Amino acid sequence: MRLPRPHRLDLIIALAGFATGLLLWSFGLYTTGDRVFDQRWAALVPLAVMASAETLRRTMPRTAMVVGTLALVGDQFTNGNLATVLMYTDVVYAAVVYGSPASARRIPYTTGLITVAITVGFLVWWQNAIALLVGVLSGMISFMPAMTGAVVRNHREAAEAARLRAEQTALLAEMDRSQAVVAERARMARELHDMVANHLSAIAIHSTAALSIDEPATTRQALSVIRENSVAGLSEMRRLIGLLRASSGDAEPAAAPTLAGLDALVDQARANARPSGLQLVLDDTRDSAAGLPAPVELAAYRIVQESLTNALKHAAPGEVRVVLARRRGALTVEVTSPAGERPGPTAPGSGAGLVGMRERVDLLGGVFEAGPVADDEGRKRWRVRAELPVDASDEERA
Repeated sequence: MRLPRPHRLDLIIALAGFATGLLLWSFGLYTTGDRVFDQRWAALVPLAVMASAETLRRTMPRTAMVVGTLALVGDQFTNGNLATVLMYTDVVYAAVVYGSPASARRIPYTTGLITVAITVGFLVWWQNAIALLVGVLSGMISFMPAMTGAVVRNHREAAEAARLRAEQTALLAEMDRSQAVVAERARMARELHDMVANHLSAIAIHSTAALSIDEPATTRQALSVIRENSVAGLSEMRRLIGLLRASSGDAEPAAAPTLAGLDALVDQARANARPSGLQLVLDDTRDSAAGLPAPVELAAYRIVQESLTNALKHAAPGEVRVVLARRRGALTVEVTSPAGERPGPTAPGSGAGLVGMRERVDLLGGVFEAGPVADDEGRKRWRVRAELPVDASDEERA
């Protein structure tokens, strides 16, 4: 097995400790005397082994502690070197700081028990105060470095956890910001489409009719409709631009249209749709026109507006019926138009209107349906139906 490459700082610490030990050894500064191996060179063996263990303090902390413990025990049988003892304290500290979580938990308890055992053992053996001094020294060599390493490791882990939490918070904030931007862009797209598509569709259809039919009366009527829709469309665009500049939140603006203007909307659409052979009928069966939340009124108005625009672009000649019904807990909006081929000019569609209507209903938690149906006489018709929930408290206040 190939040993990992020692860290540069570990090599520096090992060389500095070994050089300090050699300096003390050269001056004959030992920790004790009259040991088993009293030869002068014997103290260099534990010193060299401890210095070798220091090179592994970061890459292999558990192995370094085992080797260092053996070197410290061996140093007790020689005259001893202070550098060997000091390097052992660093090895214990590094084993807690850089070791596995399990080792970091066990080493302080183990060294504490060993310190107590040594103190009690020597106290029973010697029965004097020197035994307590030996216990204090053993605690300073093993238990105190282990506790210091545990404190440092806990601080590092707490700092790392705080950094990760900060990164996660920043990531969540960025995700929230991105979602808010996407939602705002979708809302702006719905508003822009619903406000402008109706007028532009009428302009496209009547301009095509004016170009294809060479009759002064027809051309004059088409130009009148084009002018009316152009002015109305520009007014809506100015209002939207002003709201985008002044609005500071996601709430719908106070100037948003309500169902009170539904009659005017149908009258305008009736004038635009008359050349295409469409008869618009508004059937408002609501008992009360008050008490609806602003988002519900806006959604209902836009659904009717977009449905009439689609009828103007695609419906065959016949009756277009708009039905509003309010039952407890919901406002129902239903628009039906003749399905089939239509004569005369048509305007292209992209399907964004149905998507916008569905999004409006989903935001309010309602139900939206759009598709072909058959009437009582078996004729094919296109129906748009939306159920918009209304809070019971709103109805009670109304």
